[in-house]
Amino acid sequence: MSTASNLSAASSRRSIHLTVNGRPVSEAVAARTTLLDFLRERLGLTGAKKGCNEGACGTCTVLVDGRRMNGCLTLAVQCEGCEVTTIEGLARGGALHPVQQAFLRHDALQCGYCTPGQVLSAVACIREGHARGEAEVREWMSGNLCRCAAYPQIVAAVLDAAATMEQPESKHA
Repeated sequence: MSTASNLSAASSRRSIHLTVNGRPVSEAVAARTTLLDFLRERLGLTGAKKGCNEGACGTCTVLVDGRRMNGCLTLAVQCEGCEVTTIEGLARGGALHPVQQAFLRHDALQCGYCTPGQVLSAVACIREGHARGEAEVREWMSGNLCRCAAYPQIVAAVLDAAATMEQPESKHA
């Protein structure tokens, strides 16, 4: 590799500092590394899946500062200073998150490939106050596809979890 190539490769790497599942992480990454690839390949967090790699299926959904993001469309360097939550960091102290519990109660999974993204999207959907009815849940969860067609169970699980979790809009009603 030539000196120019070495300089180019070195300059395309960036140091990032973020918190992943409550743990501080500092790494040097290629500027073009997606958050999904960073999580899976560098940190070994394989819950978020690579589906379409175009942001259309939602299997790569993670939470960045509480907002749902497609990990395949987000660059790791864009998450500098952010709090990233993956499915691996959702449960606390050995207790499943209310959305995870609801997914189990309602059998809201088939093959399980989309489930991590569905669960994280549901958490955000509820926190955003978009879980007040079946039609609203379907609309706000529409970015997460389930090839097994477990949609009725997913919607039921989201509504069930929403009933146990505080929703922002309900405080003002």
